[in-house]
Amino acid sequence: MLKGDELPKIHAQAGAATEKLMEQKARYVARGIPNLATVFIESARGAAIRDVDGNIYLDFYGGIGAVNAGHCPDGVVERIREQAGKLLHSCFMVAGYESYVQLAEKLVRITPGEGPKKAMFVNSGAEAVENAVKIARAFTGRQGVIAFEAGFHGRTLLTMTLTSKVKPYKHQFGPFAPEVYKVPSAYCYRCLFGATYPQCGLACLEHFERFFVTEADPSHIAAMVIEPVQGEGGFIVPPKEFLPGLQAICNRHGIVLIVDEVQTGFARTGRMFASEHFGVTPDLLTLAKGIASGLPLSAVVGKAEIMDAPTPGRIGGTFGGNPVSCAAALATIEALEKEDLSGCARRIGQLLTGRLQELQQHYPQMGDIRSLGAMVAVEFVADPHTREPARELAAAMIGECRKRGLLVLGAGIFSNVVRLLPPLVVTGAQLERAAEIIAESLQVVLPS
Repeated sequence: MLKGDELPKIHAQAGAATEKLMEQKARYVARGIPNLATVFIESARGAAIRDVDGNIYLDFYGGIGAVNAGHCPDGVVERIREQAGKLLHSCFMVAGYESYVQLAEKLVRITPGEGPKKAMFVNSGAEAVENAVKIARAFTGRQGVIAFEAGFHGRTLLTMTLTSKVKPYKHQFGPFAPEVYKVPSAYCYRCLFGATYPQCGLACLEHFERFFVTEADPSHIAAMVIEPVQGEGGFIVPPKEFLPGLQAICNRHGIVLIVDEVQTGFARTGRMFASEHFGVTPDLLTLAKGIASGLPLSAVVGKAEIMDAPTPGRIGGTFGGNPVSCAAALATIEALEKEDLSGCARRIGQLLTGRLQELQQHYPQMGDIRSLGAMVAVEFVADPHTREPARELAAAMIGECRKRGLLVLGAGIFSNVVRLLPPLVVTGAQLERAAEIIAESLQVVLPS
């Protein structure tokens, strides 16, 4: 059986079994579904993955942030087995079950904010965001939605509209949903206002004074949707004043603040929720990915008066809050709390960021290193002065890391970011080996 603390062992990358599956994929799977790593997984545990050819990889993409508690954690697997033996499906909207109610209570207790809150469940991050917007519109009686450049919120029509990257997410998929307005995010490395933090006085917040005159009256805006750390946009961590500033704007104009923690939630950033780093209490919070160790589940949690705005039957879905997924989520949260995986995330982030900063001294093409907890990224540039995005360099790094047994992914609106999202149970030895692989890959991609 694969152990969670194993180190990489590559002996037949893209071997016969992988080649056969790639041929079948090409024949039977829609072309729009990629296979970025050219790896087919046979089993996984902790932070280790074994593929169908027997290679062992370190997983530093973590199911794109879905396996914060590690692959196949014992307590979660056991709870899944127990629940699956009793009830696989009912549709909570017709006949309920205990795990849905228990999970709603748990999330109400652990999410930011002290007042009355409620929760609802659907299946994906995009569904959670879409339902949050519906709830905000029902509560305010308004239609407009503000989103941010470099944001990613999903692939449905509305969430694709909210998303701020044309290719591959939006190309040829229009027309898009109306009444969505984009504003600049706090992307300090590439500030649209040509300013430098903190001397800028947060021009991105001051921009709203102009926006509410030239683009949309605030009385028309139902919701503002923001990731506390922009994930697909390149792990963009805003200044500490940015999110509180947005909350103040929303409070002043009666706008519902929706904080999208689909990728940042559940201990990933060193707190259970990234909002806590910034002292922000969202009106509505969207959750997915790390909630259930990879089982399909997402949630909207928020102030009770807002959550109760839609009348019965206006939100929900057949599979939302599946009993097995809810049981897995309860066990996952238990593991996150019991094992202090928020503390682990902080230590992971400190080690990886420190190693990357050391390497940056030798490789100036590592233009910007960004992190919050165990969300760590490097933005590669062709020249540190012009900051010209180096997409090919990032792609080459991802490929070299894979050859050595480290699976990482790209990100960024210019596709020039390499992001690290290891399971929070990754061992010290695995972290050390990952850092070595990154250094070895840099020597190949950027020879001195």
